[in-house]
Amino acid sequence: MINYYLITKPGIIMGNLITFAAGFFLAAKGIAHFWLFIATFLGLGLIMASACVFNNYIDRHLDKKMQRTKNRALAKGVISVRNALIFGVILGLAGNYLLFAYTNILTLIVADIGFFIYVVIYSMWKSRTIYGTAIGSIAGAVPPVVGYCAVSNQLDLGAFILFGMMVLWQMPHFFSIAVYRFNDYKAGGIPVLPVMKGMLRTKIHSVIYIALFIVVGSLLTLFHYTGYIYLVALVVLSMAWLLLALQGFRSKNNALWGRQMFILSLVLITIISVIIPFDTVCLT
Repeated sequence: MINYYLITKPGIIMGNLITFAAGFFLAAKGIAHFWLFIATFLGLGLIMASACVFNNYIDRHLDKKMQRTKNRALAKGVISVRNALIFGVILGLAGNYLLFAYTNILTLIVADIGFFIYVVIYSMWKSRTIYGTAIGSIAGAVPPVVGYCAVSNQLDLGAFILFGMMVLWQMPHFFSIAVYRFNDYKAGGIPVLPVMKGMLRTKIHSVIYIALFIVVGSLLTLFHYTGYIYLVALVVLSMAWLLLALQGFRSKNNALWGRQMFILSLVLITIISVIIPFDTVCLT
């Protein structure tokens, strides 16, 4: 059973559910929606698990070429393709049922758009185009919007700000993974930016995206969705991330720098996601 659990990529799911919760509570503005939260949390979690299973299926031959993925269950044949596909379908149907039954149609549509982008566009094209990172960032920005729509049942400015800041956060986040896993991506023939355009271009792009992330993230306070506690945390943590990105131009060890960027990006988005609900509550 552990192998079935692992092909859902639980680490990715939990990371995305943290940002989902931020979007949900941002829209809730301090009003308790306990059962709605549970239903959306489970429904989205199951849809993301399904997407990850299908991603594992699509990547099974590619995974054999990379050190960090060669031991995945589908790459090793521990789980049959047939069983994996059945498992993925069951997870997806269960998740869709929960969102359909307990949330609203907009939430279901947004979640399924994220599923489609991740499974069909990203998974099938990431080994063919340098823009795979950008495509993946779009899919990864969907969970907080799902949370927001579950409460608000609308796509308003708050939803679009959340989406924009998550896309901008994910670009340097993914770049950092590609930097410290450079040899794996090169061996796998995946055309990520560091492999195709070099480290200098990657570092320049990282700085630009982090700067834009600060600007777009600040809009939540500018348009009165959050308070100043959130804004201060966003600016302080993002400036630390930006400083580390700038230090990359002098780094002698790109793999170490990339891992540091990756860890700091996770710390940043987790803290921001935790602060958003509480600072939103202060506004009500």
